[in-house]
Amino acid sequence: MQIIAIANQKGGVGKTTTSINLAAGLANEGKKVLLLDFDPQANATSGIGVDADEHDSAYLALIEGKPLQELIIKTRFALLDLIPSEMDLAGIEIELAGKEDQIHALKNALKPLKNSSDYDYCIIDTPPSLGILMTSALIAADEVLIPLQCEWFGLEGLAKIVQVIQRIAEGGSNPNLVIGGILMTMYDSRTNLSKGVLEEVKKFFPKEIYETVIPRSIRISESPSYGVTIYEHDKNGAGAVSYREATKEFLSKH
Repeated sequence: MQIIAIANQKGGVGKTTTSINLAAGLANEGKKVLLLDFDPQANATSGIGVDADEHDSAYLALIEGKPLQELIIKTRFALLDLIPSEMDLAGIEIELAGKEDQIHALKNALKPLKNSSDYDYCIIDTPPSLGILMTSALIAADEVLIPLQCEWFGLEGLAKIVQVIQRIAEGGSNPNLVIGGILMTMYDSRTNLSKGVLEEVKKFFPKEIYETVIPRSIRISESPSYGVTIYEHDKNGAGAVSYREATKEFLSKH
């Protein structure tokens, strides 16, 4: 099982939307996928149509030592399972602070699944912050997919998350961690701004940037409020087409 962290410390970049639609897209392509919602806001959980109040989160595995496998629930997608989130995760930074090797807690909890053939991919939706939850996810991951909105502030955020990834790799916590890709989101082909930001990222990250861009789309934005993926909400729309293409590009990289 390959572990992919979807990460960007800046909020509102399409991180959770990408987590949901990439996970569902991979399942639609016949891959066995585990979506791990590691954000206390639980948006990936509700966005896939699951009530966060009715299920336990990875909190029980990290704090109480419960096997992560016991927290997995089924979704309506045959090949897509979920470890939900809940508000208890918000307090995990304080509770893990006193534990030895706390930043490796998620990596250790995922080991049995990683070494099994139950899943092809684990997609981790990380919180939009540089706290212990995101750090733990990056230490557990094989690679990072960075969703980046086509705005100039996005470039500043990109520089920061790249620095964090480098520090984790060079510091020895996860020496094999790499940037698996940069997915441009909220792209508006009518504006010079979107085109300019896209060209800047291509200039500095020519190998990492996806050729597929995710357009700015009301359909993409509203689909999580219905608890469905973009493929279900607007299956023939530009958003669904772009996420299908991004999924295929992801698979071509692997």
